[in-house]
Amino acid sequence: MKLLTYTIPCYNSSAYMDHCISSLLATAVPGEVEIVIVDDGSTKDDTAGKADDWQRRHPGLIRVVHQENGGHGEAINAGLRNATGRYFKVVDSDDWVCEDASRQVLEVLRRHHSDDDCLDLLISNYVYEHQADGAVKVIRYTNALPENRVFGWDDMRRFLPSQNLLMHSLIYRTEVLRGCGFELPKHTFYVDNIYAYTPLPHCKRIYYLNCDFYRYFIGRDDQSVNERVMVQRIDQQLKVTRIMIDKVDLSKVRSRRLRQYMTGYLAMMMAICTVFSLLSDRPDRLQLRDGIWEHLRERDERLYRRIRHSLVGSASSLPGSMGRRVSIMLYRMAQRIFKFN
Repeated sequence: MKLLTYTIPCYNSSAYMDHCISSLLATAVPGEVEIVIVDDGSTKDDTAGKADDWQRRHPGLIRVVHQENGGHGEAINAGLRNATGRYFKVVDSDDWVCEDASRQVLEVLRRHHSDDDCLDLLISNYVYEHQADGAVKVIRYTNALPENRVFGWDDMRRFLPSQNLLMHSLIYRTEVLRGCGFELPKHTFYVDNIYAYTPLPHCKRIYYLNCDFYRYFIGRDDQSVNERVMVQRIDQQLKVTRIMIDKVDLSKVRSRRLRQYMTGYLAMMMAICTVFSLLSDRPDRLQLRDGIWEHLRERDERLYRRIRHSLVGSASSLPGSMGRRVSIMLYRMAQRIFKFN
């Protein structure tokens, strides 16, 4: 069994995938690390050819999976199906990793490679790289998580609003994902939220490494987290949030602190759905907003009340036309502070 599988979902990624792959190769040791490039039915550029060329140059270290287009989630599914590493990490093709931090990550995974000492989840920092203004923002968890030791969810402290555990900060044990029946929906955007949410209750042995490992590029006009694109794809946000509501019964999450964290994450998703519904020019935008809240209420009345009356839920759902304008204004303020899209 290899130590770590990196999976790179690629769809028409020819312009930037080389940087991503090169950053992984900088510390990849053949026989220990593998890189699975998933060409998700690319047709508009030379992504498939580039991937095959990387495989020819690095046999035994890089493998390529070609498949019909199934979306980001199905590309991750394909990577997981083909993974032979004890640990599993997704790196999007327009992102990259830091070489020095990669060495630290691999050293921790080596120390926890045996069956009786393996981790379920390794958490590290990630860095927003903003194209528009050149700003760099590091998301770290030093105030919320114990450092440099194995811990459980009950050992963590409260997260700040800017400190959600996103896909960029997570390395799962491969069998945790497989064992919990993890599978992402096809042809769906924003599935990274499902990836960073639904497996958490299945993770018991956790480790936080305070290093700036993952570099998250943000700013391309066609990027899925571009606000204009997100508003156009409000149906995708709603679909993903419904899946998160349905997949995890928070009342059955044993750790109180994990339950609190996951409630806060879901509240953030509800706020995103609410605000982006309001930003949409669709005639049914208010019905979209009300529909996701009704879905949560039907699924869990107690959770609905808790999120609806939370600070985030209340701020995003102020009543009346004036309240809607204030909710959007508050979102804009948060956007400027946290630079999340």
